[in-house]
Amino acid sequence: MRKKKELTEAEKRDLTMKYEVAEELGLLEKVERCGWRGLTSRESGRIGGIMGTRKTAERKRTEADKADRVDT
Repeated sequence: MRKKKELTEAEKRDLTMKYEVAEELGLLEKVERCGWRGLTSRESGRIGGIMGTRKTAERKRTEADKADRVDT
């Protein structure tokens, strides 16, 4: 058996966000019962799409904060 690798901080944040989005969409129980493979491609895509949107918004917010600090 292979040894499981340690998750990076970014991977941990992504995994946490993935579970949060699944819960918001009402899919967490299905994930817990069947695993991530139990989701349809539509459900998985929905989770991924929402995660992407949130990451983009977070990145823009971070960049704006950095720009505000440089201006002052």
